[in-house]
Amino acid sequence: MFRVSEHVRKTDSEDGGIILDIRQGLMFGLNVVGSRIVELLEQRHTPEQIAREIASTFGVAIEVAERDVREFLETLEKHRLIEQNATGVAL
Repeated sequence: MFRVSEHVRKTDSEDGGIILDIRQGLMFGLNVVGSRIVELLEQRHTPEQIAREIASTFGVAIEVAERDVREFLETLEKHRLIEQNATGVAL
């Protein structure tokens, strides 16, 4: 299970959102899908639940959603914007 890092702030708009890493002083732009993924993470959804929601909401195949969610979460983790909980579940 992943969670958004404590040093991250997020704001949403109709076009997506912005993540601000206050520790590193970096800002990341998100499209609508990326913003929704982060929102679902904040609601404590698992990567599998997020992929199902993305597939349903945006009309993509579940396999595509699973791959895209996994890659997006890997990118967020690489930039230290999310972290695994102590009981971490692999991507």
